[in-house]
Amino acid sequence: MIEQKLNELLDQKFAEEAFSSCFLIELKSLPTNRIEVFIDSDEGVSFQTCQKISRYLEHHIEENGWLGEKYVLEVSSPGVGRPLKLKRQYPKHIGRKLEVKQHEGDTITGTLTEVSDESILLEEKTRVKEGKKKKTVVLQHDIAFDNIKKAIVKISFSK
Repeated sequence: MIEQKLNELLDQKFAEEAFSSCFLIELKSLPTNRIEVFIDSDEGVSFQTCQKISRYLEHHIEENGWLGEKYVLEVSSPGVGRPLKLKRQYPKHIGRKLEVKQHEGDTITGTLTEVSDESILLEEKTRVKEGKKKKTVVLQHDIAFDNIKKAIVKISFSK
């Protein structure tokens, strides 16, 4: 019940021009009066955006008495290591390395180069032996969204 009310409030907030690039990834209501809200944006989510949305939700929760006096509300962006859940999340990660586990069980790690309505394109650099020498080749993998079980952005700290 509370989840539906918060979803409706978020829909209203995201209809505002200042928040129009934001979207909901996940909303969890836990039995300990704890609400976790994960939002994302086409441009990335700032601390200030999370803060404004948190205050907006808190205002409505308290005004309507939905959770009583003691509750915890966390509004954040999906952190590093959290899987991508929506197609809308992929375009901003073009140029980054993804690890994609497919439903068939294969896992491919490569650089995201393209996103279409139906699939993503990953480029994977691999070394192959050609005679006595090794050569780097680039493999392209077109992976349908329907075939993606889990996709995680891999962060590299090396240059």
